[in-house]
Amino acid sequence: MKKFTLTLSLSVIAATITASAGASADQKTIAMEGVHYIKILGKELKSNVMKRMKDDPSGLQSAYFCSKSAERITKEINAKFPEGIHVRRTALKIRNPKNKPDASDLKVLKKMEEESKEGTLKKKPVVVQVDGVNRVYVPLFVEKGCLKCHGAVDRIDPKVRELLAEKYPHDQAVGFKEGDLRGVIVAEIPAEK
Repeated sequence: MKKFTLTLSLSVIAATITASAGASADQKTIAMEGVHYIKILGKELKSNVMKRMKDDPSGLQSAYFCSKSAERITKEINAKFPEGIHVRRTALKIRNPKNKPDASDLKVLKKMEEESKEGTLKKKPVVVQVDGVNRVYVPLFVEKGCLKCHGAVDRIDPKVRELLAEKYPHDQAVGFKEGDLRGVIVAEIPAEK
């Protein structure tokens, strides 16, 4: 079985930040700081999901972990960050209603989705300022392992579908194909930093 990975290629992101001609030095610094915090959350969630995928290739343990622990782990990690720093996940097609995008998230996500359909979306952070907070958005792409819980409904294991229906009765986060834009991880950093 291929190793399940959360596409968050930090070396590509770092290279893109450095090479980005239009970005100011401040935006590059903010993007790098945001990616640092995003990497902490991404690594923790990824390692937990990968362990469960290895133990249970059906995806059931991973789905159960996400439904039970992903939100708690996100809160615990955020509590360790400096005051005002917050990292979260969101998407256009959400599973957990608590990850619902706000108006600024929607604007970034819709632009990324459009670029993804055109084949021009890059794996680089996007920095926007919203109400005195710098938001760093890093796109997440669907990998083969993600399809166990986010793929075509008829290809998801029946036990996984049952769990998802129970935990997320209004689930929208299915029907993806490998390589699709799944959503973003967002780091929020106070602008005065």
